[in-house]
Amino acid sequence: MSEDSFSRRLLTWFDQFGRKDLPWQLPRTAYRVWVSEIMLQQTQVITVIDYFQRFMQRFDSLQSLAAASEDEVLHYWSGLGYYARCRNLHKTARLIIEQGLNDLPDNRAALEALPGIGRSTAAAIMAQVWNQPEAILDGNVKRVLTRHQCIAGWTGSRAVQQQLWPLAESLTPEQRVADYTQAIMDLGATVCKRSRPDCEQCPVADDCLALKNACVHSLPTPKTKKLMPEKFLRFLILCNDKQQVLLEKRPPAGIWGGLWSFPELELDEAVNQYCHQKLAMRVINTEEQPVIKHTFSHYHLFITPTLVQYEQDSDKIMQQREYQWYHKDQSHALGLAAPVSAIIRSLS
Repeated sequence: MSEDSFSRRLLTWFDQFGRKDLPWQLPRTAYRVWVSEIMLQQTQVITVIDYFQRFMQRFDSLQSLAAASEDEVLHYWSGLGYYARCRNLHKTARLIIEQGLNDLPDNRAALEALPGIGRSTAAAIMAQVWNQPEAILDGNVKRVLTRHQCIAGWTGSRAVQQQLWPLAESLTPEQRVADYTQAIMDLGATVCKRSRPDCEQCPVADDCLALKNACVHSLPTPKTKKLMPEKFLRFLILCNDKQQVLLEKRPPAGIWGGLWSFPELELDEAVNQYCHQKLAMRVINTEEQPVIKHTFSHYHLFITPTLVQYEQDSDKIMQQREYQWYHKDQSHALGLAAPVSAIIRSLS
């Protein structure tokens, strides 16, 4: 299979069927492409579009992103998940400004040195913005290539990666690189789909080895599933007479890092003792709400929201910087995890 044959067929298909009006393509700038690529990591285009547009309305330049507080940036990311991506995005914007630059660097090595930008993301920026012949290898591309060349094995393994990167590089053309990288991503997203691939509409089906060997549906090889562990915790829902709820700032790293959440404790911890020691509040009554299940990539979390009635003059809590009374309609933007936002909405 020659690079010319593969890319030529793919580009011909792209000219007719490819996506050319995605919001980060109009206009196509380094900043907009970078933000979109970070958002698109482990997230589908259909989900990203609305988040991207809202994000750009508020942070229309690298400078405005760098100048914003982490709380506000996380607020505009809330619900998109994988919050380390957002923290790295903000960190990178500030780092670039601190270095006296006005835009992202235009070489792959410098891009890869920035927080949150790996090899494929750096290559996508180089190809999409500056039309440089850099190979990408996101989830859609991996699916296309493993099927086309009938490559078995989990695509996250080193052995399969060592096959896919040279293959991706050999197929990337010297011309129309931006169109080609978009084309191969589009092919994976709209034709060579994970389930129900439309092989009859595929421009490179004639020499697809998986199709020839009737193994399209078994590729890419899924990662061996492990039993997902389960974790249990309690959210304390404390409301004051202004219809505000008490939120706590989470540590900067880890799950929901840097976001605001409800005070939490283990299910077997005593609520009265916790509120007295941590929040300087005297509990009058508690009422458990239905359990909420939230699934992360590596475990299931079961949350028991617990309404806490307390003595209303117990406001010593405001002396502690990691806590804040929050109203859903307040103008000050905070980053909230999806379950927290859902609980707040249910209280109104």
